[in-house]
Amino acid sequence: MTGQDDVAATVKDRIAEEFGRHEREVLGLSRRIGAHPEEAFEEYETAAAILDLLRARGGFAIKEGVAGLDTAFTATAGHGSLAIGLCAELDALPGIGHGCGHNVIAASSVGAALALAAVADELDLTVTLLGTPAEERGAGKAIMLREGAFDGLHAAMMVHPTLKDMATPLIRAMRHWTITYRGRTGHAARPFTARNAADAVTIAQVAIGLLRQQLRDWELVHTVVKEAGAAVNVIPGHAVLECMVRAGTLDEVDALWPRVRACFEAGALGAGVRWAVGGPLMSVNGFRHDTALAELFQANAEALGRVFPDYPDRSLGSTDMAEVSVHLPAIHPVLSFDRPPEEGNHTAAFAAAACGPEGDRVVRDGGLALAWTVADAARHDEVRRRLVEPGPFRWTNTGGGER
Repeated sequence: MTGQDDVAATVKDRIAEEFGRHEREVLGLSRRIGAHPEEAFEEYETAAAILDLLRARGGFAIKEGVAGLDTAFTATAGHGSLAIGLCAELDALPGIGHGCGHNVIAASSVGAALALAAVADELDLTVTLLGTPAEERGAGKAIMLREGAFDGLHAAMMVHPTLKDMATPLIRAMRHWTITYRGRTGHAARPFTARNAADAVTIAQVAIGLLRQQLRDWELVHTVVKEAGAAVNVIPGHAVLECMVRAGTLDEVDALWPRVRACFEAGALGAGVRWAVGGPLMSVNGFRHDTALAELFQANAEALGRVFPDYPDRSLGSTDMAEVSVHLPAIHPVLSFDRPPEEGNHTAAFAAAACGPEGDRVVRDGGLALAWTVADAARHDEVRRRLVEPGPFRWTNTGGGER
């Protein structure tokens, strides 16, 4: 081992020691957030719990209400020339709680920030923890990006739990709409003059089901019926759906949308009702992984015992972190819970696992691997220079198919 390697190992040892010093509180934070889930833009207790811990530890300059969002915040330590952001997602899923493990995401970033704060100035680092609301619905990071919360950062990162270990998962672009049908309510025993809005929903969903036969492997269409009648003896004159279209890029989403829209129009024509499209309510790009940072994270996670197989299916979903990734270098690696496939993301079982030993394990591995990755980037001359100097950054887009 060279002298430089000795110094790097010593710094990493100190980061690990600092992470361990805060581990009990960080794991407690994860479980506390998991036990009190809050939905998009309402994450008041979650944000307060994180900020209370940071204030108790000291050393962070804190700004609340960032980007005009009540629950968004930044907490910054160090005064170095390389500025790295760590994202702490705050919100839970309606009716499921933290079924995507945002309590684990937040705690791992908090743990990394606490560990790095002790060595930030030594590494010529500025470390900023960003509390980012409304990932599930509302694209809080996109709002924060637009309002300047990410300005001055040279890179941003986070780690996400799922059922696989992947440094560069496939994360697709997405747009999200609301479709409303308006017919004419009537008594089900005398339906002659009624116009059934729920029939329009059925026709549209059948048409979308048939359309899926012609879609490419990486193009996805999802719908959920929000309203389509409340009584069996009343013909519903009003119905509401939400639709999400995913593809590799927003251009591919926009190319597909007219065909999906035509399915909703077919529903209106077939049922004889009026219809309207609202939105898109939310839009995010496909993720662009910074290659060098992803490689550093994988090596650090492997040093902690994680294994990264070459999975044939690398699909994850969509995220507002992808919006960040098209503006500055970013990574969004995922680490696994040891759970069966039916207990994956966006299920109540995954929410339960996120508040148990599996969640704790990802907080430990993910938080420490993030901290080590930041330290490696700070000490790697080529990576540091590329991040700090303006210009194009090296990335891989794993969000789509043929290019």
